[in-house]
Amino acid sequence: MRKIKVNDYEKMPIVNPMAAGIDVGSKSHFVCVNQNEDGVREFGCYTKDLQELCDWLKSNHITTVALESTGSYFKPLFILLQANGLNPILVNGKFTKNVKGKKTDVLDCQWIQKLHSMGMLEGSFIPDLYTETLRQYCRHRSSLILDSSGYINKIQKSLRITNVRLDSVLADVVGLSGKAIIEAILEGERNPQKLANYHTTPILDNCINV
Repeated sequence: MRKIKVNDYEKMPIVNPMAAGIDVGSKSHFVCVNQNEDGVREFGCYTKDLQELCDWLKSNHITTVALESTGSYFKPLFILLQANGLNPILVNGKFTKNVKGKKTDVLDCQWIQKLHSMGMLEGSFIPDLYTETLRQYCRHRSSLILDSSGYINKIQKSLRITNVRLDSVLADVVGLSGKAIIEAILEGERNPQKLANYHTTPILDNCINV
């Protein structure tokens, strides 16, 4: 009689008996609650679908859920799982790489569920709402700072095209004097002498020809 080979991980004890695994997608999510044939279901990505997903998990007495996702597709589902007390964790895809062979969404979610039930998955850091909001503000500020140099170059180019050569006499065309002169021009001022008065040091009349 041929002996059936058993992988080492199959001998490991079950740590989370009520664990589920979810393979998060852009259009649908595959959910596994056990390794049986009827233990896998596919749900859509809309709010109604996500609530049905949570209800199905609770009907199967699930207490913890592991999600594998790319990008930000997991966020709506993660928040709803938290609200339903299902203790979700987001796992890195490199820790859930399946064995070689045909790869499907069903096999992926089953593999995630198996690893999570054996306690082999560690959740990524997910900030709380306050920290997430602060992080978004910081990232947006950094993005604006990085983009500012490009916008300043566009301002200088536009001024040169209209023969307003502020860059010849000002080190910073968007400094205090530069902005005052530009704002005066936008309000309709065309007298070079009056425009020069916005600068703290004398400006040659021929540098401003509007």
